[in-house]
Amino acid sequence: MTTSSHQSAPEGARSVTLTARRPRGTKVRRQRVKAAWLFLTPMLVALTLVAGWPLFRTFFLSFTDASLTNLSAANLIGIENYLVYEDGRWFGVLADPVWWRSVWNTVYFSVVSVSLEVIFGVIVALILNAEFKGRTIVRAAVLIPWAIPTIVSAQMWAWMLNDQFGIINHMLMGIGVIDDPIAWTASATYSMWAVIMVDVWKTIPFVALLVLAALQMLPKDCYEAAEVDGIHPVRVFFKVTLPLITPALMVAVIFRLLDALRVFDVIYVLTSNSTSTMSMSVYARQQLVEFQDVGYGSAASTLLFLIIALATVAYLYVGRKQLQLGGDS
Repeated sequence: MTTSSHQSAPEGARSVTLTARRPRGTKVRRQRVKAAWLFLTPMLVALTLVAGWPLFRTFFLSFTDASLTNLSAANLIGIENYLVYEDGRWFGVLADPVWWRSVWNTVYFSVVSVSLEVIFGVIVALILNAEFKGRTIVRAAVLIPWAIPTIVSAQMWAWMLNDQFGIINHMLMGIGVIDDPIAWTASATYSMWAVIMVDVWKTIPFVALLVLAALQMLPKDCYEAAEVDGIHPVRVFFKVTLPLITPALMVAVIFRLLDALRVFDVIYVLTSNSTSTMSMSVYARQQLVEFQDVGYGSAASTLLFLIIALATVAYLYVGRKQLQLGGDS
């Protein structure tokens, strides 16, 4: 009797478990999955044609000696565009010091610009979230830099930073900060910071807009309780506000990080092919267009894609771990 009762208990538990799991395979769920795939199929097909085929073609051309003047005469050469050892020397993209300089420039630009954009974006969002007269007009005005096309804003700043007739030098000399005009976009010392400043000025509104949307959805009772308890506003921000807006910040950072890693337009307009600010995209464009070496440029573009993909996966993994640790605590 005892044995049979012990044997029947697991069977009953198993049946309850199966019953609890059974709704996952219900007809309604299957219909929802079919409907989801039905709506996603056109997008996936369009994405494959628009992005998948050019990506595959770039990857294929990176293993050839294709030239821009005659793509049809391309021959397979293996990984020679990436790395090859000949006559006691290494050749290829991975052996080019200019490529590694462009990688460092891109990483440096991405880390510094995105960090500054997040800091100033949060500050601007907190200001716009406060109650004051004319808040609607200020919110609309803050979005103007983001609404201006990047090419236009970069050219505008190139005129303002010009060492001969730029208004920036004129203002700094007028207040006595500098004695002589500075070639902001031509100097190896200042050019990178000039590019970062222009990029930060343009993209702060994007981060501020996402953070402001998150701030608008925060519960008011937490702040009312903190005010009653007399907790300092700075402590409230770091203990309450910042953890609650972290998901929105993660979205802003991942979008800005992707844009920064593939930055081209603002750097090319301000500094052209200068090695002090050359990004990976500018390097790939130089090989493809100016040197007309499609195979070599495709290899650089493929490496750029791999670096961005790895950075995205790593960031999403770390962000998910942080959210899990925050939820557990």
